[in-house]
Amino acid sequence: MNREAIEKAKRHFERILEEQLARVERLKQDEEWIDFRELKPLYIGIVGGDGIGPYIAEQAQRVLAFLLANALESGQVAFKVIEGLTIENRARVKKAIPDDVLEQLKQCPVILKGPTTTPRKGDPWPNIESANVAMRRELDLFANVRPVRVPQEGIDWIFFRENTEGAYMLGSKGIDVTDDLAMDFKVITTQGSERIIRLAFDYAQKNGIDRVTAVTKANVIKTTDGKFLSVFYEVAKEYPDIQADDWYIDIMTAKLVDPQRRTQFRVMVLPNLYGDILTDEAAQFQGGVGTAGAANIGKRYAMFEAIHGSAPRMVQEGRTQYADPSSMLRAAAMLLNHIGYEHLGRKLDMALDICGQYERKLVITGRADGATGAAFADYVMDTLKDPQLESRWERYQQG
Repeated sequence: MNREAIEKAKRHFERILEEQLARVERLKQDEEWIDFRELKPLYIGIVGGDGIGPYIAEQAQRVLAFLLANALESGQVAFKVIEGLTIENRARVKKAIPDDVLEQLKQCPVILKGPTTTPRKGDPWPNIESANVAMRRELDLFANVRPVRVPQEGIDWIFFRENTEGAYMLGSKGIDVTDDLAMDFKVITTQGSERIIRLAFDYAQKNGIDRVTAVTKANVIKTTDGKFLSVFYEVAKEYPDIQADDWYIDIMTAKLVDPQRRTQFRVMVLPNLYGDILTDEAAQFQGGVGTAGAANIGKRYAMFEAIHGSAPRMVQEGRTQYADPSSMLRAAAMLLNHIGYEHLGRKLDMALDICGQYERKLVITGRADGATGAAFADYVMDTLKDPQLESRWERYQQG
């Protein structure tokens, strides 16, 4: 038996336990929610990220500036462009988020962020943590909220993915015990589970939805997933008018492609890894991950982002201008809803439905045979100018 390797692993695990127990104590303090609508001015950080990120972030900022023109002019809202969250800069300082960038992020209660590159084994970059995971932890953005709507197929889903726990929380803290044995870790807490589950039930209650579904693998991952599921049913007792049920992640991936069953699901709540898998599958129904945005919600900060990667190949091949900004624009619509401009968020969603799913006068292919991202953003803004936008959207909804 390799006693030295075991002792080293025990010390490593002890440090992880100390960190997580300290985090539980912080979670128990239960901070109050900030109402972003009361902040004047409300600073919106625009973070380009990596690869195609700066380009699609620029298009999203253009559309936001168009919609928020009055608020910007009156000083109610202000943009702050934050640079430096590139893989090159992060690799240089060997940090997921450089200190100066994190300081700027904390000055912006609301953030619109492009994709960032996460190094993987074999990459030329050092083994630094995902910038997304780090940002969610540093700003305590515990809820990843991803809607997927395909009205013509009866799909109207919203996923509440836990953001600060699960396999991703400790994804960079695994250990090679020996040359033959590698171990990773997963963490679930009562407090972390309760707040994401309660958010899902609150959303369902406020929106007249009578079913919330938990997705786990508690039949196999009995301790951590088991805790998440037991907390789910405890919270469900406080919402007697809402049906609570649960499915395992493997069968749920199958049910989402079943036309007879998929329309029955509305609100789903999941630990981190399962949420990542299921929301990418779900986004495919809407046109792919390039069309879906996500909200990362905390009590003091909120970050809205594209859910796809940074597409380094597009950059290498000089195709950046053909990147699709739809995911960033969907995220921008969620941002507008969150900061109290629900009517503008709804208009943007309607315009994106018209431009991306119904009329499709411009089609983005990612190459020169399709439209540029700037041209698509112009198309969206032209659609937003239409005084008959809502009736036009409703006409398409009715087929």
